[in-house]
Amino acid sequence: MTIKFGLIGGGVMGEALLSRLTAQGIYQGSEVIVSEPQAARGAFLQQQYGVSVTTDNCLVLAQAQAAVMLAVKPQIFSAIAQEFADILPTQNPPLIISILAGVPLKQLEAAFPQTPVVRAMPNTPATVGAGMTAICLGAYTNPSHQQTAQQIFSAVGEVVEVPESLMDAVTGLSGSGPAYVALMIEALSDGGVASGLPRAVAKQLALHTVLGTAKLIEETKIHPAELKDRVTSPGGTTIAGVSELEKAGFRSALIRAVKAATHRSQELGKG
Repeated sequence: MTIKFGLIGGGVMGEALLSRLTAQGIYQGSEVIVSEPQAARGAFLQQQYGVSVTTDNCLVLAQAQAAVMLAVKPQIFSAIAQEFADILPTQNPPLIISILAGVPLKQLEAAFPQTPVVRAMPNTPATVGAGMTAICLGAYTNPSHQQTAQQIFSAVGEVVEVPESLMDAVTGLSGSGPAYVALMIEALSDGGVASGLPRAVAKQLALHTVLGTAKLIEETKIHPAELKDRVTSPGGTTIAGVSELEKAGFRSALIRAVKAATHRSQELGKG
């Protein structure tokens, strides 16, 4: 069978995408080749998903006809680019999809000249199929390449297309955002314990309050401010709690966190 999809890097995010792509039938295991340097990890991926496995990155580029995803540490990108310099197909090259944080399109397109390139920023909830991925398209992409990228990342959650100038902001919000939400869940749980709840119960209440609220806002399309207003009755418990959050600068702290992470992403992108 023809190899359609290549994956360079069989780590957590690479496996998350691989597992969803094969489970949803977007690619059959026999249509996928994975490059993974660790033998035990490679053997696991081969057994689990029925994919071909190699330690040769160049073999992935040579065989995958539709798309090749770079899912490695950004620090080794230059080494991989050197490997590919002499073997990049000049006729009908595959779509190159990069999830390397901080590696801009201009750097990717310098490594893959006249090749369709998509830069993507998925976040960690992709590992459970609830991710948020932003993509930006390179100069040589066409609508079919865009559709391929959308299909691949839709397998692990929602997808939005943005100009590259906004990718640092995406990093600051959805890339780093799971840490902010985790902190909030932990703090809510601690608040429950401080108010007398057992730890396990407090954690369960906090987690499902956040999960349920997000689902309610998503499904009803209600504005978060309107939901807050519906929950806060005059002189009630919720407005007392909201008042304390406002005193502590809760909203402005989250805004500053996103801006700080965005700024740091910009710094890292400059090397």
